[in-house]
Amino acid sequence: MSDVFELMDEFGPEKIIAVHDTKTGMMGMLVIDNTARGPGKGGCRMDSNMTLLDCFRLARTMTWKWAMADIFLGGAKAGIRNDPKSPIKEEIIRAYVKKIRKFLPDEYVFGNDMGFAEKEGAIALDEAEDMKAAVGTPSELGGLPYDELGITGYGVVEAAECAAPYRGIDLSGATVSIQGFGAVGAFAAKFFHEKGSRVVAISSIEGAIYDPQGLDVEKLLSLREKYGDKGVLRYGQARKITRGQELEVPVEVLVPGATGDVITEKNMKNIKAKMVVEGANFPTKDVAQKYFHQKGILLVPDFVANAGAVMGAGQAMDNRYSCDLLEPQQVYDTVKRKMWKNVTMVLEESQKSKRLPREVALAISKERVMKAMELRGRFPQKRRG
Repeated sequence: MSDVFELMDEFGPEKIIAVHDTKTGMMGMLVIDNTARGPGKGGCRMDSNMTLLDCFRLARTMTWKWAMADIFLGGAKAGIRNDPKSPIKEEIIRAYVKKIRKFLPDEYVFGNDMGFAEKEGAIALDEAEDMKAAVGTPSELGGLPYDELGITGYGVVEAAECAAPYRGIDLSGATVSIQGFGAVGAFAAKFFHEKGSRVVAISSIEGAIYDPQGLDVEKLLSLREKYGDKGVLRYGQARKITRGQELEVPVEVLVPGATGDVITEKNMKNIKAKMVVEGANFPTKDVAQKYFHQKGILLVPDFVANAGAVMGAGQAMDNRYSCDLLEPQQVYDTVKRKMWKNVTMVLEESQKSKRLPREVALAISKERVMKAMELRGRFPQKRRG
């Protein structure tokens, strides 16, 4: 990308903001993609390799995700291009919030993402001096700690259970491989285990393990709590495999739940799963999605399958000034109801029209966003006729 204007199309982005603080070395960006259906809402990602293109792609995914979930918020994403393990992390976050403060919360509301969780959300609230500036904050501050509750992972598993019959899979007893053991992957493993599935492979940034007989998920979760990402390699009762091989083991359900662009033309023919449920944002390249569709591998697209936190955040935003905190079960029930409705709608139409599930979901989201833009007069006069 040689020019930011190359990112712009009929949907957005509406604003691209870059900020820098020389004292802390903070480098940040904010992309407000489309606000036709409501103010911008999206996670803040802190990653030393964050790029503007990453931020835009994530913001655009949020536009489609909010529309698919039929929640009246717009797509946006914040990015801080610094080490999330920096000893001055709090100062960096405060510097970032200070720089974009004028956009909070009318145009952008913070959410959680990689390197930015409940604790960081609390810092953002404090620096912004506005309780509406962030969701996904600690319950002690009236927030809904959806990372702590594993709401995205829960939604991924509900999406998998809804989609499973379309591929002749019974989730109870099904084999599962998960890439990623963070807020999404760890809770996906937990909820798959509770459904009776057999998690046979899992990875973290430190490495990957595989046992065709099934991994002890409760032990893995305990090791994660104690050792973090290194907990996977301390499991000790499974075969260590190269990171990336967890995508290629023979399973019924594969969950790429870490980073984007991991299933490409190079490895798509090595995927042996019957069904792929995208827990991360854009983990599967278009060419691989088309290949899967031809081969009968069912793919539940990212902005459908990983929208659990979005559904929870929508509830949290409606509840921010209430004295009655949302009960976790209320949120789980909402996610399950919405997830089953959306997955069923997408897969039924996909079967009927023979289109890729992602194409169907994207058409639904685009139609909703375009209708809102048309009603608000955001298209050229000739488009509104």
